[in-house]
Amino acid sequence: MPSLLSIVGRKNAGKTTLVVQLCAELRRRGVRVCTIKHGSHTFNIDPATTDTYRHFHEGEAESVAMISPDRFALVTRWERELSPEVVAERYMRDADLVLCEGFKKSMIPKLEIFRRAAHDRPLTGSGEIDAATLIAMVTDDDAPGDGAVPHFFLGDPAWLRTLADFVLRWLEKENPGHVPAIPGPSGP
Repeated sequence: MPSLLSIVGRKNAGKTTLVVQLCAELRRRGVRVCTIKHGSHTFNIDPATTDTYRHFHEGEAESVAMISPDRFALVTRWERELSPEVVAERYMRDADLVLCEGFKKSMIPKLEIFRRAAHDRPLTGSGEIDAATLIAMVTDDDAPGDGAVPHFFLGDPAWLRTLADFVLRWLEKENPGHVPAIPGPSGP
């Protein structure tokens, strides 16, 4: 099973931006990355005018697969929400890492994004996440924090490279030998 790492933070803290940037940097380094986005409401991945939408909604199909030359998507009904661990095990087994956005109540290891520009305090220390699951903080706050976990300062031009290096070291500890030989950091 791939390793899972959850990106958490308050609303509008920059979770999606962090997931996208970290995923792209790790992919540039040869890591097979998948993502899981937690949502609190239902979603549709195709408009109501498509055949697959009609298969799922009008036909009430249990699952609908959408297949094209370059993509595959599967929409499945469920009675209860599956955990990100189960989703990763069933559908993302060939990944080196699954970045999860959200799932702050889970026991998945976490990176918190905290921007003082958006909020006055992080989730850490608020009881909203289990502090034992936090492995690092990404922040625009230049105060070093309590030192319990590494902090990556968004004002540092190399923050993304440094964070990716950290995640790769963490990933190797989590799943020794599972990560392919990684080329050096990209970019300036």
